Amino acid sequence: MGNSVAYPVLRTTDAAEAYAQALRLCGLLEERDDEVLLHAELFTVEEVRRMAAVLPEGPFDYLESRRDPATGDFADFDLDVSTAGDAALEAELPLSLMAEAPLGTVEERFMRALGRGVAGIDWLGRWPDEPQFDSYGMATYDGVNIAFNGDTAAWGGWADHHTVFVHVDKYGDLSRAERLAASIGSTVLGAAQRGW
Repeated sequence: MGNSVAYPVLRTTDAAEAYAQALRLCGLLEERDDEVLLHAELFTVEEVRRMAAVLPEGPFDYLESRRDPATGDFADFDLDVSTAGDAALEAELPLSLMAEAPLGTVEERFMRALGRGVAGIDWLGRWPDEPQFDSYGMATYDGVNIAFNGDTAAWGGWADHHTVFVHVDKYGDLSRAERLAASIGSTVLGAAQRGW
């Protein structure tokens, strides 16, 4: 089956600009999934509290695997972040959040709640067929994502900017990526990356 090929089409230090341009690109999708995927690294109690206000059910988990010191088994994060005290949360940091949400319900609030960790929003869909360019949409691979505080399409390392990616078929339809970038007044800003 394979992965999509993702091309960076915008880099900015303004999260709201990245979000607005990603929404413009999403508007070009012929079809969109009914849900978005959200993920974030959370390093402070304040970041956890802000995210819990947006997505109270989480799920929240440890950012890195932990083992129970007594048994050696992998430890599960089991605090209720909405009722846990600050000291209890502080002892569990850093945390991660990965959730699906209905399209259009929490994305902007999620973006405004971000902290300093890597985070992302993924919109899956299908680009329209463009037979004049021999370019055909593929629902398994197409879509848009933002890497907040990052520059990789897959959840990766930290960066001091936000990057918007367009995902195209598994073969890497560069000409489609260039047309999509042009639609927001940009260009493809780097090499193809492995997507979802």
